[in-house]
Amino acid sequence: MFLDWCVEAGQSFWQLLPLTPTGPGGSPYGSHSAFAGNAMLISPDELVNEMFLPRESIETSATFSDGHVDLGRVMAYKSRLLRESWSRFQRSANREARLALESFTFAPEQESWLDDWALYSALKNRFEGAEWLRWDRELAMRDAGALARARSELHGEVAFHKFVQFLFFRQWNRVREAAGARGIRIIGDVPIYVALDSADVWSRPELFLLNEEREPVVVAGVPPDYFSKTGQRWGNPLYRWDRLEEDGYDWWVSRLEANFRLADLVRLDHFRGFASYWEVPATEETAINGRWVKGPGIAFFNSIRTQLGDVPLIAEDLGDITPEVDALRKASGLPGMHVLQFGFGADVTNPHRPANHHSHAVVYTGTHDNDTTVGWYAELTSEERERLNVWIGHEETPIEWRMIRAAYESPAVIAMVPMQDVLGLGSEARMNVPGEGSDNWTWRATPRQFLPDQAAKLRSLAVAAGRVR
Repeated sequence: MFLDWCVEAGQSFWQLLPLTPTGPGGSPYGSHSAFAGNAMLISPDELVNEMFLPRESIETSATFSDGHVDLGRVMAYKSRLLRESWSRFQRSANREARLALESFTFAPEQESWLDDWALYSALKNRFEGAEWLRWDRELAMRDAGALARARSELHGEVAFHKFVQFLFFRQWNRVREAAGARGIRIIGDVPIYVALDSADVWSRPELFLLNEEREPVVVAGVPPDYFSKTGQRWGNPLYRWDRLEEDGYDWWVSRLEANFRLADLVRLDHFRGFASYWEVPATEETAINGRWVKGPGIAFFNSIRTQLGDVPLIAEDLGDITPEVDALRKASGLPGMHVLQFGFGADVTNPHRPANHHSHAVVYTGTHDNDTTVGWYAELTSEERERLNVWIGHEETPIEWRMIRAAYESPAVIAMVPMQDVLGLGSEARMNVPGEGSDNWTWRATPRQFLPDQAAKLRSLAVAAGRVR
């Protein structure tokens, strides 16, 4: 239904947040895996259609909020359905499904991550959700004998988690095929960092800056900026870029290959971290007392291009962008980003200002870290509004549609609009407030919100701007 609506609206691209398992607070940027799919995105209806569940299993008298996801309730509901699906699958004689699961489990593209992810997930359940540093020491430190015993003891649980991944990728492949059949290309998203409590850090500690106890000495973040006066202390472990380079960046190559199996284009989050990154002592409570450290630079992108070819990446070049960062983006050949909400200040050299846009870029009205356009506009001063009106007009058209038109008329090669702006929603529908740990990542749209009127408006603007192919 959504993809058909996109066709009616003249849309050619659909951009997603990361599809990996979400971390604390539902953040897709604090995932427990850089490779696994988010089990909470598995469709119960499709489980019924594929005969993994009977229809009555998904019928519930419980009501779920239309506008926001109650993460705890949804996880409990879907976890029950996945467990029931696994139980029925084990009893089933469906040879085709069994062969498909076996093919997925032993596929070369899953070899680098699936076994570790499934064992990590099984152990996490055994230790009641505790992060891996709090598991029994021999398991946290990956003693070979302890791991072998755990695989034997948790064989059924490990198999269950592989089955869940099989379901996710089976369903997502169909979504991607449906999008491709309609001429819609999917833009994925790769966070630059992974969470400390992740299968990645647990299974490959040598790739991260950890002490002998495998605790981070320094963590990732960004200095004070537009979003936060104290910066953002993300807390992710930082990479040992020297070790990654020795291995030809194999881990990153595998990660990007995995994401190109999910999407047609991929946005590289926090691109400036590849030039230099903000390193914060792990003992600090905020990101203020950090320092810039040189990143892998063009050697990383040259290696990626050598191994994967000229893959379509987008640089999320937001934040403190220095000439060094801009030079790296140009040298790597990646398109950057323009965000209209950042473009109406007094600085005439601001790259987000409409007059300064260029074609080798993707333009957004706002991103998942911004307020919605309606919410953002409500907080502007009269001076800021007047400056905005000079650029996009004073007419009575609602602000969100004026901003959408400005994005479509930009010379940027791709124009992206958050659904909240298409629907004309205010701050109550904001996706994320950077630096704040609660009430983020829960907004959702419902099928009845995708109306023909909005599709017609989007199409007319896209046609007028020459963006309909």
